[in-house]
Amino acid sequence: MKRRSILKHSLALATAASLPRMSLAMASPADDFDYILTAETGRENLLGDAPTDILGFNGQFPAPVLRVKQGKRLRLRFDNKLEQASTIHWHGIRIDNAMDGVPMLSQKPVEPGESFVYDFVCPDAGTFWYHPHIHSIRQLGMGMVGALIVEEPDAPPYHEVIIGLKDWRLKPDGSYLPLSIPREAFRDGTLGTVNTVNGQQRPVIDVPASAALRLRILNMDNTRVFRPEVSGHETRILSLDGSPVIPHRPFELTPLGAGMRMDLAMYAPNRVGEQIPVYDKKGRFGVELCRLRVVENTRHTAPKTLPNLPANPIATPDLDKAEILRFVFEWQGALSPTRADGAVDHSFWLINRRAWDGGEDHHSLPEPLAKLTLGRSYIAELHNATPHQHPIHLHGLIFTVLSSNKRSIIPYHSDTILLEKNERARIAFVADNPGDWMFHCHVIEHMKTGLMGYISIS
Repeated sequence: MKRRSILKHSLALATAASLPRMSLAMASPADDFDYILTAETGRENLLGDAPTDILGFNGQFPAPVLRVKQGKRLRLRFDNKLEQASTIHWHGIRIDNAMDGVPMLSQKPVEPGESFVYDFVCPDAGTFWYHPHIHSIRQLGMGMVGALIVEEPDAPPYHEVIIGLKDWRLKPDGSYLPLSIPREAFRDGTLGTVNTVNGQQRPVIDVPASAALRLRILNMDNTRVFRPEVSGHETRILSLDGSPVIPHRPFELTPLGAGMRMDLAMYAPNRVGEQIPVYDKKGRFGVELCRLRVVENTRHTAPKTLPNLPANPIATPDLDKAEILRFVFEWQGALSPTRADGAVDHSFWLINRRAWDGGEDHHSLPEPLAKLTLGRSYIAELHNATPHQHPIHLHGLIFTVLSSNKRSIIPYHSDTILLEKNERARIAFVADNPGDWMFHCHVIEHMKTGLMGYISIS
């Protein structure tokens, strides 16, 4: 095993020891990979003693937590042991297009029994995640999601807590309800019935007394919008969707649509045994997600003030010279077409009056939504012309959220923006990463029923 692998293994295991049910997948010492991930079936007790069949990375849930230092290369072998094709998309990473994991747009699907080597550099530090980009309703819905942590070269003095949010569509016996219902896909999406944090219902996570905590909160669900809040304690927003908020600011309730992330900073109480609820706020009330339990602090020294995270190297768009793009997200009023086998091919959503028609495996790619020039600045005007929320995600780039007609915006970097119903927002970016990049709603059913396209940069 190479020295970098030994160091990475030791550091990762030390961090993972404090996280409930989080594990790491390390490559064999004989292989030149940082990690090996296998898509395969497994079983987990998500409902107490009632086992549930899952699709998982390495056959488990939670999936392995992957770690890499900012600016360093991640080399990973993906083995597909499922009965259908799969890929891995690295959500939020400004990646080489050939490594983006979108079938046919950037790579061929990894068929059953095949392997694919993902090899890329992670330019930005932050909280990211990974998941398939084919057969997504089933594969994500049954567990194929995991956290990717890109660490700052000089680690800030925080104790890390990962809070991975995911719903499951389960019956009381642990078997699945239908993962998608057309009438719900036509609305907000089909919601889960069982909520988990790191694969458990309302887990208790130990944190050291008086330590500075960094809560990495990831919404890895297919559908649900979460509104996390730490009850009764002052928290600061450190980053949104992997990009630092500088300077960090007092926490305000921030909805996280599917695919979105948020890092919060706070001091743990000094009283051993105290428990801090973390809620999903529903109006004035909250549904408990998990609890932080204070334990004895044996090695963490808290800084006097909570430090900011260092900025990521994001290019600044020239707003005065930027070209304007316009994207309208809306309902499709036409009847859904019928396939040759008689099954209905539901199509409910449009981007700029066009539904995605590339199929589940993107076998017939449509024309791009826009053709952009490498190195040029762009302002995209986004209009959600529907009465439903849509977390709009752009692959391969980081954009700056500039303004909205629904809320006051302090400009910030992101890879996903949650558009409220009838919201108009403006984002800006430099088209500095060549390739074909998906641009879609991350409610998986919306994406699969039309609300998806791509932009081309050349």
